[in-house]
Amino acid sequence: MSSILETKNVAFSYENGEDVLKEVSSGIPEGKKTVILGPNGSGKSTLMLHYNGVLKPKKGSVSFRREPLRYDRKGLTSLRQNVCLMFQNPDDQIFAATVEEDVAFGPLNLGLSRDEIEMRVYEALETVDLIKYRERPTQQLSFGQRKRVALAGALAMNPEVLMMDEPTAGLDAQMVHEMMELSEELNHKGKTIVICTHDVEMAYEWADDVILMYEGGVLYNGDIDGLLEREELLHRSRLKYPTIYKLNRQMHIRTGEHELPRPQSLPECCQKFFKSENIAPGNFYIAYVDDPGFDASIIKAFKKHNMGVFGVNAKRTSRSMGLDIHHYFYAIDQGLIKASVGEDYLLLTESSVKGLVKSRIDRFMMNYCSDIQIIPPDDISRRQHV
Repeated sequence: MSSILETKNVAFSYENGEDVLKEVSSGIPEGKKTVILGPNGSGKSTLMLHYNGVLKPKKGSVSFRREPLRYDRKGLTSLRQNVCLMFQNPDDQIFAATVEEDVAFGPLNLGLSRDEIEMRVYEALETVDLIKYRERPTQQLSFGQRKRVALAGALAMNPEVLMMDEPTAGLDAQMVHEMMELSEELNHKGKTIVICTHDVEMAYEWADDVILMYEGGVLYNGDIDGLLEREELLHRSRLKYPTIYKLNRQMHIRTGEHELPRPQSLPECCQKFFKSENIAPGNFYIAYVDDPGFDASIIKAFKKHNMGVFGVNAKRTSRSMGLDIHHYFYAIDQGLIKASVGEDYLLLTESSVKGLVKSRIDRFMMNYCSDIQIIPPDDISRRQHV
């Protein structure tokens, strides 16, 4: 996999003279989800600011699509049209009076037509579920809502690469999952996503690739499994192993159970650690709310706690239709847990994320529970009314 962004021997120091980046060589693979991981003060945010051209290296080079960055006005404008950054603190990014004005600022600077700007602003606000707040003064928004505005501003640029510095900082558990689920959906739709964090648990469950930083240097750049196999690197960087990884390791030591495949999510963990051989798996029903033939009455055939919705547009549609859905977050995981212990589950989703839903379910079935039946909603004869 080729790198869409690269640094070669980059060194940087702020005005106090302290070296923040030391001969940093790194690469961001195109089309993947990458985490820049490390403890506080390791240089994560500074590296991200170099990728976006906010900072210029004192030594070394940064390239986008194998072309060295140009730091003149034209070069930076072109770069930031393709590589957008969401800051950790949204107040460092939001400055317009209203939500709509702030999201429109970037596209306006690109010289786009009024119709194109309107379309981009609308789509960005729809994506982050803030369309009803488009005329709201930004000062009247909560911290989490301002984070969404900052994200919408980046999305309105329609970048190839979306970079987010500590995107879950200051958010409650529900909004954390919403942010991560949205980033996964954006990646599925073609964007390269880069997140800067010190959260190893999140990196383990979400990331394809990791750049591990410590004291201004890169200790590791590669896939997450490769990092976890090098215990000395995590120890040196003062980071802990993910809990699920440690539990899987202990199970191997204590019972002889194979370490591979390593579970990365709660349903995978449950299925590997707690065998349910005497329970016949249930059925996993999938309905697409954007299908012209979608019949909302199918939810009557399922228990409330056995229904979930996945996808930004699917959630919006479900709410607008007044559907009483229990799992608005972790819906796929909850469905796999329910189905693996013999219960039927209905997932409402949308056609644009069909491949993402399929890949998540396929991984679980291939490695942990192959007997779950995936059933389209129009197959009424196989639906068990409860």
